[in-house]
Amino acid sequence: MTAQVPARAAPAPNHQARLLAELLHAQRAGRGALPNFLGLQPLVFLWLVESELQHAERAAALSPGPESPAWERGQLRQELLEMRRDEWQDLRELLLAHRAGEHPLEVAMADIVAAGCLGGEHLWRDLGLPSRAVLGELMQLFFPALATKNSADMKWKKFFYKQLCEQEGGYVCRAPSCEECAAYDDCFGPEL
Repeated sequence: MTAQVPARAAPAPNHQARLLAELLHAQRAGRGALPNFLGLQPLVFLWLVESELQHAERAAALSPGPESPAWERGQLRQELLEMRRDEWQDLRELLLAHRAGEHPLEVAMADIVAAGCLGGEHLWRDLGLPSRAVLGELMQLFFPALATKNSADMKWKKFFYKQLCEQEGGYVCRAPSCEECAAYDDCFGPEL
């Protein structure tokens, strides 16, 4: 059964590109846990930069090189992604199954969010976003059916892995229900 998605206001023009630029600038500044190409194939990354970003944002996207500390960190993050490619793929497929179907950026955003899930912090931090609210905005814009499913406001990574568990994808939940789990506060508590 497909979840009903509540009606939402139309996003401001180029809102999707603004979110992409925010992710990119954070990665280039060394914030978050995204690889240099944000979890995308290099050619897809270049296409995205050219097609979605303004001139100044394109320059910032392409400027850091191997001499940058952020570049080296991004390379290490890419190696991690390669080692955990199956997990990344499962997360990507979950996101794509719930995409809005309104913008070509959704596929790339699924790749990016899945790459962010491989970091060790809260997802909004691993994506380099300024707050959980901005992540919620991203989820509602690109993956509204999944955002609606998170009605209990579970932390996003925990929620994604719980969804994978419920799909019987090999991920095991720790308790028969969230209410009985010793890690309940980790999943639903405040994100500091």
